[in-house]
Amino acid sequence: MKNQDIATLRVPVALPAGFGTAALGVLSFSFTLPATEFALRGFDPYLIGVGRAGVAALLAVVALRLMRARRPRGRQWASLGVVALGIVFGFPVLSTLALDHGSSSSHAAVVVGLLPVMTAIFAVVRAGERPSALFWAASVAGAAVIVAFTLRNGVGRFSLADALLFGALVTCGLGYAEGGRLAREMPGPQVVSWALVLVAPITVPVTVGLLAATPAHWSGAAVAGLAYVSGVSMFLGFFAWYAGLAKAGVARASQVQLAQPLLTLVWAWLLLGEHAGAGTVAAAAGVLVCVLLAQRARVSRAAAPAHPAAVSTVTPGGARRR
Repeated sequence: MKNQDIATLRVPVALPAGFGTAALGVLSFSFTLPATEFALRGFDPYLIGVGRAGVAALLAVVALRLMRARRPRGRQWASLGVVALGIVFGFPVLSTLALDHGSSSSHAAVVVGLLPVMTAIFAVVRAGERPSALFWAASVAGAAVIVAFTLRNGVGRFSLADALLFGALVTCGLGYAEGGRLAREMPGPQVVSWALVLVAPITVPVTVGLLAATPAHWSGAAVAGLAYVSGVSMFLGFFAWYAGLAKAGVARASQVQLAQPLLTLVWAWLLLGEHAGAGTVAAAAGVLVCVLLAQRARVSRAAAPAHPAAVSTVTPGGARRR
């Protein structure tokens, strides 16, 4: 077989290998919006958005030392920068500001249902995946349900909170896809840990400065909310999430997150007392049907060409030749 043929070979993405792991990540993330609501009761929104990464960066340093992780190489640093842009700055800051500007956790949860289609788009661009027509049809249908829901709840227009949420989705989709691609080269825990450490020179000083400059009410609920979004949403949840994306394929595994709105609606009802109307439940259910269809669709990706170092050999005399 020619080298060109090998490079363009399409291989099916194995769903069972990473589906459960990705689902565990989604379960972790489903508490993020309610936890952010709790944190907003005591802390400045910018402190929550950036501070969660500052706290998680300290945890990441400890984790990397315990894992004895090797330092990233060359272009991996650039990829980690893209990951940080999406999951450290983009989604945390913009979603927190959306909640601060009047969006409820229930409303934001349904809008976040657009995240899988964003991630799938970036999976094509950045991870070389090729979803089938059925996959795209299911994803677009889910997106259409969410857009209709947003317009209906916004009385026919997008609010500033919705604009912030959509900005969060775009940046987060990029961070998810890039992190899932990079998790094929290094373990998922190391991907998120190195991304946090990379931007720690920004997030840690800013966190300290915001703590000193903004008023804070150290209630139990506010501290618990901040602790959750820092330790789980910004750190531990990505251990499972990136591992699932790498094993099952970024596009397909990302569709598991379409179930997140339903989970968040339940937590918002139980923890915050938010009432989810019939329209909200119907929209979330419609999105869930779309994820089930997407999971049945075929997704393939281009087989990565062998790295030059992988095909080198060692002669009996110990000299390395290609």
